[in-house]
Amino acid sequence: MSQDSQHGKWTISSSDDDDDDEGIPLSGTTTSKPHQPTVSNPSSQWSASPPSPKLEPVKATAEVKPEPANTPVSSLVVGSEARQSAAKNQINPVKYETSPSLAGKRKKEVSDGSGWALSDSDDDDDDGDVKGKGLSNLPKRAPPPSPKAKKVKVENERPPSPHGRLYYIDEPEDFFESSVPCLNDTYRFYLNKVTGVDRKYNSGPLILLYCLSSQFNYCFDIAWMVEQYPPEFRDRPVLIVHGDKREAKARLVQQAQPFPHVRFCQAKLDIAFGTHHTKMMLLWYEEGFRVIITTSNLIRADWYQKTQGMWMSPLFPRLPEGSSASAGESPTFFKRDLLEYLASYRAAELEEWIQRIKEHDLSETRVYLVGSTPGRYVGADMDRWGHLRLRKLLYDHTDPVPGEERWPVIGQFSSIGSMGLDKTKWLAGEFQRTMTTLGKSSLRSDPPMHLVYPSVEDVRTSLEGYPAGGSLPYSIQTAQKQLWLHSFFHRWKANTTGRSHAMPHIKTYMRASPDFTQLAWFLVTSANLSKAAWGALEKNNTQVMVRSYELGVLYVPSAFNMKTFPVHKNPFPVSSSAGFPVPFDLPPTCYSPKDQPWIWNIPYSQAPDTHGNIWVPS
Repeated sequence: MSQDSQHGKWTISSSDDDDDDEGIPLSGTTTSKPHQPTVSNPSSQWSASPPSPKLEPVKATAEVKPEPANTPVSSLVVGSEARQSAAKNQINPVKYETSPSLAGKRKKEVSDGSGWALSDSDDDDDDGDVKGKGLSNLPKRAPPPSPKAKKVKVENERPPSPHGRLYYIDEPEDFFESSVPCLNDTYRFYLNKVTGVDRKYNSGPLILLYCLSSQFNYCFDIAWMVEQYPPEFRDRPVLIVHGDKREAKARLVQQAQPFPHVRFCQAKLDIAFGTHHTKMMLLWYEEGFRVIITTSNLIRADWYQKTQGMWMSPLFPRLPEGSSASAGESPTFFKRDLLEYLASYRAAELEEWIQRIKEHDLSETRVYLVGSTPGRYVGADMDRWGHLRLRKLLYDHTDPVPGEERWPVIGQFSSIGSMGLDKTKWLAGEFQRTMTTLGKSSLRSDPPMHLVYPSVEDVRTSLEGYPAGGSLPYSIQTAQKQLWLHSFFHRWKANTTGRSHAMPHIKTYMRASPDFTQLAWFLVTSANLSKAAWGALEKNNTQVMVRSYELGVLYVPSAFNMKTFPVHKNPFPVSSSAGFPVPFDLPPTCYSPKDQPWIWNIPYSQAPDTHGNIWVPS
């Protein structure tokens, strides 16, 4: 069966689809549902829908034997079916003879010494992608070992690349080194380093982990996480906050067996299709503690060649003994809201952290916390979580602007849930009303809405090639029910930050001026475009239902003594500009009639990717 649209012809799979994007893991852990399996070794049994995609090499003049597919993945938890396939089917790519690789020359030296240790400094930090050199051909691969030779298992080996075992050659070890505007930490919003982009886009400090920590996330590679600590600090206690159940939980616990200092806290997920999607680090130092809210899973691939974002707090000092219960609060009530968010877990394991936070001074925080926690909320509680929380903050802390009906709303995300048969069902019916709120204006404007989501061509020409689509799980079953949505879509282009070929796992939302030089507000969050993440009104708008845990931070100009945020047109190389570093190009580029949104469970065999592969779900 096929479906035609202005964005191309799709072959529709016969498998069923979930109602929202969070029903399918975005990038890596397991859940309790049978269509969300975990692969912990190459021989694992799968029962996934859609079927596993294969990376098939295009025809070449010479035959190249594939490398062995038995690279250990015992320490890697992969939940997205596409990522599972990438881990399971490690096929040595055959280069497309007329197409140079965009994979990027691997970095041959460590950072030039510009890294900062944030553990003992109040200075900046950020999240960026791992760095590398420009877009050029990869080194030639070594010949594969004889298929008869038995491979010796290597403990703590890095997770496999879908492009073969040598793909990570000469990669940096400083995954948590971030591309931070060193001269300007006004916003404390940063991008992860990216392997494969020019060096100038990847300068910044290190996030050093030598402390007690609590790691909230969706998926984990525990062995890799432990390796990010300096060797002498790898026995520091770590609390893993996760949402896995039953078999998935057992596999996660098994990962941690070699690490007795790792403990677990299971988030309660009582509503179907909900996930623990929050990505936060609480880091405890002798000097104080720090909060990091990010978009990256704790797996190597998320810190390698994807565009990710984070907010990193200042180092919060301890309050003097005898301080009042209200001491250490920020003008944005960040301390109160963080404590409320942690309390929503109803978990004894977090009580220690709640008490610690109460003893610290968070008054320097200038962002607002925007969280989601599972539940059905009525009355005053409706404004506590999800998009209604964002609406309340925008109502209370932003101001109307002249001509606001011409100020577009921009949403950028890596996964899409079911929006309904037309835009009035949720997107325009309630979500757009939230996004267009500006202060106490009675104007209910209907400004343009630009939704930024990678096209097939964006994925094909990316640093990772088609496997990047494993982290963009928009299914054909959902897409074919909402063709109306695709008229809102815009390409992923990020030339200003050097990340056009680093596919986004970051999620951002903002309100821009008609000329795209100013922002009325900016949000970075874990929440994709789905009702599960943001919540949906029920019972004649008297109740809101939220399925998942999510977390982000909202920037409003009034907290920075500004009317609007100026957009930083050239955030790299770093300067002292007061402009806000939007991670992608403005204005967004609308899809052309030939562009198609990336759909992860249909084949792409007409053109090879940057590694000479095609994408064939089987």
